[in-house]
Amino acid sequence: MSANPSREELVERATKLAPLLRSRARWIDENRRLPDDVIDAIEESSLLNMQVPAQYGGYESSTRDFVDVLAEVARGNTSVAFCLSIYASLTWMTALWPDAALDEVFATPNVRVSGTTAPSGTATKVDGGWVLNGTWRFNSGVLHAHWKVTVALPTGPDAAPVPIFALVPTAELRIVDDWYTSGLEGSGSVSTVAENVFVPEHRVITGEDFYQNRSKSAVNVLKPQYAAPVLVPVTAIQTGQLVGAARAALAAFVERLPGRPITYTDYPSQLDAPVTHLQVGEAALLIEDAEARARTFADVIDAKAGANEAWTEQERVWSRVQIGWVARQAKAAVEILAQASGGSSIQRDVPIARLQRDIHATSLHAMITPSVNIELYGRSLVGLAPNTVYL
Repeated sequence: MSANPSREELVERATKLAPLLRSRARWIDENRRLPDDVIDAIEESSLLNMQVPAQYGGYESSTRDFVDVLAEVARGNTSVAFCLSIYASLTWMTALWPDAALDEVFATPNVRVSGTTAPSGTATKVDGGWVLNGTWRFNSGVLHAHWKVTVALPTGPDAAPVPIFALVPTAELRIVDDWYTSGLEGSGSVSTVAENVFVPEHRVITGEDFYQNRSKSAVNVLKPQYAAPVLVPVTAIQTGQLVGAARAALAAFVERLPGRPITYTDYPSQLDAPVTHLQVGEAALLIEDAEARARTFADVIDAKAGANEAWTEQERVWSRVQIGWVARQAKAAVEILAQASGGSSIQRDVPIARLQRDIHATSLHAMITPSVNIELYGRSLVGLAPNTVYL
């Protein structure tokens, strides 16, 4: 058996994707999805294998691997990086299902799993499984996904008030083309609809099992990395794209500087203006801080998995604020650079405006929003209980 690729090899593969991703940026935004040649290139890179369990030929890559890889992908295109972060996160979650379900999911090479954890549908118990009905919004990457994690509340007089998590083939869901946004256009985060969709029992787990990380896989339950609270590695994976988007903005800004005057001043080149030096310096420091925090966060997760250590409630709260603070620092850096880029930067072929929109959209994600996560962290520091179960 050949060894899994190293972090350096995986990052190199991501770096090689960047020219294609940059060249397709306008098409991606205008068509609100990823093009076929980008999907083909992603499959050829084998990056989709990073979170596939080893028994199915996957790499079971570390959290830090994902942070560094997605940072490189985001330097090419942020919508692509967002979709890959979703596929990675949901593929990791899928490892909690029974082995019979995993045999189905991972029978597909380069399998892509999408989904959300919002219980915006209903589930009715029937012989052999459940019947789902409902509508789920914000399904990033679902246009190119093979499977979707779909969460619903059981109905009926004896139904427990605990949602079920179901693995559903995307072909069995109806797609609603409603993703018209001013950020992350290419993520294709459309709505999906289930209309009397039957899901067999082996493809369903309870919300309690999901959030308590009670793996139903006889193989994966023995692996320490799957013992981490599900939202901890998932949020850490997301930090890479934030750092990468900010780094892409800084590179794009510096590239445009030579010979570019500051209009209505006597500076023939923005490169010579002291204000530019202050702007670049502050943005770079914010990005460096965000990157260092993202990597530290990932390293903590990997170290605890390596030592097979449990997570305390306080540590889970700490994990939530990490992505919030990374998002805040990265967004602040991009805002500085966008403000310094002048009126010409709003043209569609100049990347800074797209990066500004995309990182703003990312920071609005309910699990990422800085103010919500900082408040949660502050509550814990003054001795109050968390005001959320999403830890």
